[in-house]
Amino acid sequence: MKSKSRANFGPAKPHAKVSTGEVIRMLRELKEWSQAELAQRSGITATNLSLLENDKIEIGKKRAEQLARAFDVHPAIIMFPEYEAKEIGNAA
Repeated sequence: MKSKSRANFGPAKPHAKVSTGEVIRMLRELKEWSQAELAQRSGITATNLSLLENDKIEIGKKRAEQLARAFDVHPAIIMFPEYEAKEIGNAA
């Protein structure tokens, strides 16, 4: 088995410049859901979803997990969109 050294690895690089709010909106629109439907599926109020989509409030771990379950994606896709851009397109 070949040994892996630290020299073989580099830091992760962002792939896209999108905010968490933009990711939530994109995933919701890809699913063709209204904010009310996403609220029902995620347990997050439509008001808070609007605030999240407009980057007015921070997402936090609990909300990211709720949305990830609703969208059937890994929470990292929502919390770290700049590193997971390719996966956002696959989520629809």
